Amino acid sequence: MERELRIKNAPLAVRMRPVTLDGYVGQEQAVGPGSWLRLAIEHDTLSSVLLYGPAGTGKTTLARIIAHTTHAEFVEVSAITGTVKDLRREIEAADSRLLTTGRRTILFVDEIHRFNRSQQDALLHAVENRTVVLIGATTENPYFEVNSALISRSRVVELSPLDDEAVRKLVRRALVAEEGLGGTFMLEDASLEEIVTLAGGDGRAALTSLELASQMAAPVGDTAPGEHGPITITPQHVLDANPRRGLPYDKDGDMHYDVISAFIKSMRGSDPDAALYWLARMIDVGEDPKFIARRIMILASEDIGNADPQALLIAEAAFKATEVIGYPECRINLAQAVIYMCLAPKSNAAEASIDAALEEVRNGPRREVPNHLRDRHRPGSDEYGPYLYPHNYPAGWVEQQYLPDGLERGAFYHPGPRGWESWRIEAIGRDRGAQ
Repeated sequence: MERELRIKNAPLAVRMRPVTLDGYVGQEQAVGPGSWLRLAIEHDTLSSVLLYGPAGTGKTTLARIIAHTTHAEFVEVSAITGTVKDLRREIEAADSRLLTTGRRTILFVDEIHRFNRSQQDALLHAVENRTVVLIGATTENPYFEVNSALISRSRVVELSPLDDEAVRKLVRRALVAEEGLGGTFMLEDASLEEIVTLAGGDGRAALTSLELASQMAAPVGDTAPGEHGPITITPQHVLDANPRRGLPYDKDGDMHYDVISAFIKSMRGSDPDAALYWLARMIDVGEDPKFIARRIMILASEDIGNADPQALLIAEAAFKATEVIGYPECRINLAQAVIYMCLAPKSNAAEASIDAALEEVRNGPRREVPNHLRDRHRPGSDEYGPYLYPHNYPAGWVEQQYLPDGLERGAFYHPGPRGWESWRIEAIGRDRGAQ
């Protein structure tokens, strides 16, 4: 009775959580027919595994399915409130259980990246000896957040955001299932698509949106929704239940790096629409505007350089604007700089040339300064040979060796064929020809 009461009052996403693989939706690559994880669950031969993926992709659901199908003891420890003492207590109990009854223990740790290093280290020996079979779930990249020793003793299974069809399937099932809405509501097609769009691949978010929209649709004071037929959930009910859409973004996690990477590559690829979209994603969640402006400044030299020397000045002005103005107005300054970077001619000559020169300096032989370029304020400098002063010549240029012996002009700098950089190379070539 207590369990039924808890289930009745649980959120829709919890009530709809399947207990068998047949009811599991999505993640065909990770847990589809013939996959390692599915076979391990079906044969009850699971070894330690780290489930890695965004929120709402089914990590906890998979753990619950394992709990319902395994013959092993299933134990859960909280990564938020759990301590090393808690872990050791469960490991000792698992060891005793194995020795006295031969029964294995599966230890589930949700959000395992929240465990500190000492807590993770406390698991190593038990996982290595299979005193426990670890199931760790995390939204953060385990290769960054989990001890490498623990990763080497486990298998990492990555779960992806659910595709739209999988989300539709979850929502339709929840509409009719007894443990769900039990057929008391119906969705307009447009309402379903609104839920799918708002979910963004998050199954839990989709079911939460459905539950809230059903509450918006139910008549006030109606204690038995659907008594006189299914109640229709309109797109407006869905929007009213979700006044502000929030796309996933973690300032310290993978999504942060993925979005900033897409932002930079969109500017490099001269696509203003894409760059503005990724910029908006960052602004919307309150990303530090100085962080965004710094990336624009780097790109101005790395990918535009002297094809358009103004780009660096525009980027620097945008950075100053973020410091002086801040949000929300500096979004306009950032957008102006981003559009300029996208439309500017591109050249990576500045980055490529300095990297090539550094490679030579660090790995090449020692090269001496040519005598005629050496400092003249020392005894014996009269024997260095004549230095030709370029301004004494009509073109402001004269043929002269500037590189050390063993290196030729063009060893490092290869100008791009676009913009100011290309024009100046042509002009210098004409000047040299005239000389």
